[in-house]
Amino acid sequence: MPRSIWKGAIAFGLVHVPVALYPASQEDDIDFDWLDKRSMDPVGYQRINKRTGKPITKENIVKGVKQEDGSYVLMDEDEIRNAYPKTMQTIEIEAFVKASEIPFVYLEKPYYLEPIAKADKVYALLREAMIADDVIGIARVVMHTKEHLAALMPDGPMLVLNTLRWATEVRTWDELRIPEAGKSAANLKDAELKMAKQLVSELTVKWKADAYHDNFAEAIKSLIQAKVAAGKTHEVTPIESPVDNAAPSNVVDLTALLKNSLGKRRAPAEETVAAAAPARKAAAKTPARTAAAKPKPAAKKAAPPARAKATPPLTRKRA
Repeated sequence: MPRSIWKGAIAFGLVHVPVALYPASQEDDIDFDWLDKRSMDPVGYQRINKRTGKPITKENIVKGVKQEDGSYVLMDEDEIRNAYPKTMQTIEIEAFVKASEIPFVYLEKPYYLEPIAKADKVYALLREAMIADDVIGIARVVMHTKEHLAALMPDGPMLVLNTLRWATEVRTWDELRIPEAGKSAANLKDAELKMAKQLVSELTVKWKADAYHDNFAEAIKSLIQAKVAAGKTHEVTPIESPVDNAAPSNVVDLTALLKNSLGKRRAPAEETVAAAAPARKAAAKTPARTAAAKPKPAAKKAAPPARAKATPPLTRKRA
């Protein structure tokens, strides 16, 4: 069974739905590790001082935000932590909108929501109410020490939380040369449009996600299998083993408020927080892969620069 990464409650008005959050997507690319070809030792990612080229320890690293004049404002972990929104365990619905009003470019990453603490009935009530009105909820949630805007949407029996990009994160197309909307503005002929519509119609099918595959990844996997079958493998002794640091998290069952909340108008956010007992702040941490040790240097040279791991584009699903 997958491990939840967050536990809290969906809040709308005085109604709270205790839920657990699970990732709805997963990485399926080829994971290449760095190895020293001379000894087959793992090569780790190191923090390098860009001016001296020498490694630097984690204790000597601080976070800084560069200003326009080139200076930096330094922020320590306590300052950053205290700046986070106080409500860490609540998916606070601020409004309901039509799903068609949200452009695909704003969709970021999906998560599944599972009812917990005997919240099945309230979970189903919220889901069916949104389906009946054909709306989705716009909410705020704090995950991984960061506040996200999110869309809460029904998908069959499931409530899905899809994080959204903030408006400042989406680039406009003002500087791009795009044909104006409308066939007359683009000087399209009726015959041309008719043939284009016919082609689109012939290619229109019902969406099936499993009908599409990552052909490049499958080709690499086949090549790997062929090398294994041919005995072209190399033994690598692991330096360290991952440690499971995950901690359990709990949330207060607030569904008792449902009975007194139905039929009431939405209360202000401050009243909602005061009416509900605060949930304990304890988000579950996902164990990180432990970095490998330093490579064996042939001479006194700077370690290889850190490389950024490519992240595959996510498949977005519209509600």
